[in-house]
Amino acid sequence: MSQDELLVLIYKKDERAFTHLYDMYSKSLFSVINVLIKNREEAEDVLQEVFVKIWKNIDTYNEGKGRFYTWILNIARNTSIDKLRSKNFNNSQKNLSSDNFVNLLDDSNKLVNRIDTIGIQEFVKKLKPKCIEIIDLLFFKGYTQQEASEELALPLGTIKTHNRNCINDLRNYLKI
Repeated sequence: MSQDELLVLIYKKDERAFTHLYDMYSKSLFSVINVLIKNREEAEDVLQEVFVKIWKNIDTYNEGKGRFYTWILNIARNTSIDKLRSKNFNNSQKNLSSDNFVNLLDDSNKLVNRIDTIGIQEFVKKLKPKCIEIIDLLFFKGYTQQEASEELALPLGTIKTHNRNCINDLRNYLKI
């Protein structure tokens, strides 16, 4: 089933479409969510929430503003960030055992693998190192621009400018 056929069925709220939607996008969305949440069970819950949001809010998708995949990816990313900032999630993370942090240092060195999970590794590799670092913080780790500014010890305005320029560079690579 093509994406266009899928969209038609989703708009009609055809139940078959939900299964196709899940089959087509669950792995890539879960990869992005799991990078941010870092807890498999919580990430699975967020994934379910994302698919419900996609289903319920399909009428807000506008083809003229961007690709469907980009739209659902933003839903996944934003839902993950909302989860990270929620009080319940933060309270549950305070009680984690040290076992959950064994691979933390190893994971921080896997930027290439995280980028590849959504299929843009080759394009991101073409960006300047500073762009890769900013994109990692803002889009893969869920930092706000203010948090990225503090992490990189750069003024907020500089982060905003770099972010805009880096995204424009990435867009140009994706047009090729």
